[in-house]
Amino acid sequence: MRAVWKDVAGRGLLVSRAPEPACGDNEVLIKVRKAGICGTDLHIFKWDAWSQNRIKPPLVMGHEFVGEIVGIGKAVQGLSLGQRVSAEGHITCGHCRFCRTAQGHICQTVKIIGVDCAGCFAEYIAMPAVNVWPVPDNIADKYAATFDPLGNAMHTAMAQPIAMKNVLISGAGSIGLFAVPIAKAAGAARVIVSEPDPFKREMAARVGADLVIDPIAAGTKFKEQICDFVGNYGCDVLLEMSGNSAALCQGLDALALGGVASLLGIYPGEVCTPLSELVVFKCLTLIGINGRRMFETWYQSENFLATSAAMIDPIITHQLPLEEIENGMLMMEQGKAIKVLLDL
Repeated sequence: MRAVWKDVAGRGLLVSRAPEPACGDNEVLIKVRKAGICGTDLHIFKWDAWSQNRIKPPLVMGHEFVGEIVGIGKAVQGLSLGQRVSAEGHITCGHCRFCRTAQGHICQTVKIIGVDCAGCFAEYIAMPAVNVWPVPDNIADKYAATFDPLGNAMHTAMAQPIAMKNVLISGAGSIGLFAVPIAKAAGAARVIVSEPDPFKREMAARVGADLVIDPIAAGTKFKEQICDFVGNYGCDVLLEMSGNSAALCQGLDALALGGVASLLGIYPGEVCTPLSELVVFKCLTLIGINGRRMFETWYQSENFLATSAAMIDPIITHQLPLEEIENGMLMMEQGKAIKVLLDL
């Protein structure tokens, strides 16, 4: 089958052939229709410090996809041939303390497709049946391929009440941008986006942000600009998507007393933050976000896509053949694309 490999340690990837995966007794074999390039895939393509410590080539890449079932293991029930599905890419043990208390997203022995085991940038992928998510007919393939990143945004936004709250989103990559219409659909009073890249700022406005700020240009006036817009108390909720320590400090500073910050961004190194001033004395609540809640977040994402999928249309900037994946990576790296889908 056609597949995209992280073939060797170093920058780049290889579009080549791979053996078609076998389907185990508790698995289904899925023919992939569309797959999405994630920021994680870009990290692997660039071979940054995180990738060097985590990825063991050779590896078939990719973890965002939609497809149809073409093979079913003999122990699988409730799924059928030809059924359109996506899947949760975190494969958990199913029996540890966390898996047994509805916290499988933090299972300590989790394996992630396209990171720890073969991924979905291929014509076929075998998945545990328990991870498979049937896709309703009213959700088109291009939206169903975004369940994974949309779920990250959903988990971050829904980790605290946001209805009638002033919400600040720092970082307008695809997940930060997905969080804008999610917050609006969930009843946020105002949604503010902080993003230094002009292309992404424009996109944030297109998908419904009420105010978009360039944090570099704002500088020391960042909090003042937000307070001028929402009132002197500041924002109620921070959704930190950037993984940038300066953005984190700005966001915490702009939160009202007693506010809540959900942190999804991954920081490349240590973060120096004046915790006493920005967190302790302000009585803030910090929530760490990892992946998606299995499977509460999937139900929330399905409901959103069934009713509001058109709200994320601008974020899907490109759809390319699988063989043009490197071009998609380069456009993302250069800031010319946001969510790129691969058509298989």
